[in-house]
This record gives sequence, structure tokens and C-alpha cells, in this order.
Amino acid sequence: MQPGNTALHHGGQLLERSLAWRLVGDPALPVVLVLGGISASRLVFGQDEGQRGWWNGIVGPGRALNSDHVRILGIDYLGGSGLSTRPQPPAAFPSLSSFDQAEAIVDLLDHLGIPRLRAIVGASYGGMVGLALAQRHPQRVERLVVISAGDRAHPMATAWRSVQRAMLRFGSAVGEPAQGIELARALAMTTYRSPEEFAARFRAEARFEDGRAVFPVEEYLFSRGRDYATRYQPESFLCLSESIDLHQVDATRIPVHTDIVAVREDQLVPLADLRALAARLPSAQLHEFSSLYGHDAFLKEAERLKPVLSQLTAHSQRIEEHDSD
Repeated sequence: MQPGNTALHHGGQLLERSLAWRLVGDPALPVVLVLGGISASRLVFGQDEGQRGWWNGIVGPGRALNSDHVRILGIDYLGGSGLSTRPQPPAAFPSLSSFDQAEAIVDLLDHLGIPRLRAIVGASYGGMVGLALAQRHPQRVERLVVISAGDRAHPMATAWRSVQRAMLRFGSAVGEPAQGIELARALAMTTYRSPEEFAARFRAEARFEDGRAVFPVEEYLFSRGRDYATRYQPESFLCLSESIDLHQVDATRIPVHTDIVAVREDQLVPLADLRALAARLPSAQLHEFSSLYGHDAFLKEAERLKPVLSQLTAHSQRIEEHDSD
């Protein structure tokens, strides 16, 4: 915990700032910071207290990002629903920037005695935070992997999220905050996946219940919304959703070598935006692939991500092999 007032990028301040973290691996190995979407947590892989890591399919022993060769650092975002400093209704909570997340992470690295990260792997909001950290503190990270995240939000994506936030505020105003987050999450799910996936999964006929048609896609969306409402507080969704849309970095001021991973079917982060980002970065390589999972491909496409992520552990593996000779 950092006592005293912390000034924030968009104005306002936090009276105290605490960042929950989890660091796993051999202390002799280099550290990779792994950041996901706004719902991600410090539990990147494995299982703890009955909860599964949010990136178990990608990170772990022998996985695309091999935890046998690097240490894995995860955090709970400021403003999120984890153990870090977060909204505590009815008190107001200030707007957070990706730069505010980055500064909290740098303070954490100082606390842990980590002068430089082997890499930051950031997907979705995590990619935005990674870009912000690399702009402000390029000396603290050797390499950056940004998956489905840009240097700023696309206006269409902001439009969708603005409607989601309006749903949440309306739900809270009428005394139904859980229903507000259910609706917002249901709408969000339509933007995370591709139209092609929905076409393949939800062509079955509607059934009738209480005199109205219930469509398979409708059941899926609201089931996901109800599940999300049990795990995530509305105020955190509002805070970090807004943080995504406020995000803006200057790519020309990020000297860290960056691998940009773009999914052609991603509705939230269009391919053209990531091609433009790669062109503005001083040192970047763009990787493109297609996936029915759209924006959620980073959660599902282990084999597509493996060629990029395995580069982060190759150097550590060579050192281990040399030491064992």
C-alpha cells in the first residue's frame, strides 16, 4: 500500500493505493508481467482457493508462455473487482488512466526488487496498460507483446461501451444494479466474438415461453450476463470500461520492441488500427491471424499465439541449458 495522496492522470487523487499481486516461479528466472482484460486478475494460471487462472490455456508449464522458463507476475487492476484499491460505494471513485495502472505497476516492481521485466504481455486492456508503461518507463521492460489493443480506442468500440455504461447507471438508478451489469455484459458479449461464430452456433429455432419467443443466442448472452454479475461489481465495470475509452498513448515515444498481435475478425480493435499502430512504433512487428473468436481470440487461440509468446522464453531456456552443461 502506498499511503498519502496519489495524483492521477485525469485529475483527482487516491487517498491510498494498494495493488494486489501474484509472482510465481524460480527467483533466478526473468519476470514476465501478464495483463488481461478488465476482468482479469492476479491469478494468471493455476488454481487458488477454488478459482482457476484466467489464462490457463495459454500460460503455465509447457504452455505457449512457458512458466518453467520465466516467472509470471499478475496483478489485480486498480479500480477492478479484485483486492487492489477499488470503488467503495457510496463514495465517488476518480477516473483512472492506463498511465495510472502503469505507475502503480512500476512502484510494485520497485517493491519487489525487479529492475527490469523480461517482457510485458498485455491483451485487451492489458495491452493498453503495457503501452502506457513502455512510454513512461521504457527502461523497465525489455520487450512488449500487445494483443488486440491499440494506442487509443476506436470510436465505434467507445459507442458500444458507452451504451453498456448507460445500462449500468440506469440499473443502479432504479435500484437494480445487478440487472444493469447483466444487460451490459450481455451486450459486451456481442462485441467480443465474431458474427461468423454466432452464425455457426445459434441458428436453431426459437422456443416459446410465457407467450414470447426465446432465441438461443438470447439465452447464451443473458446467461453470460448473470454469471458475470455474480463476480464483478458494477462500479468496477464502469471505472475500467471508462479507462479503456480514455486511453491514449503516443506510439512514437515507445522505443521498446513491440510485437503487435491482431485478429482480423476483432470488432473492438480493427485490423487497420493495429496496422497503423505498428507503423508508428519505432520498433515493431505485426502478427495477424483469423479467428472466429474475434476479440476473445487471446483467450482461446493458444497455437496461434505460441510463435510470439515462445520467443519470450527461448532466451531463458538457452541460459538454463548452458548452466546445466
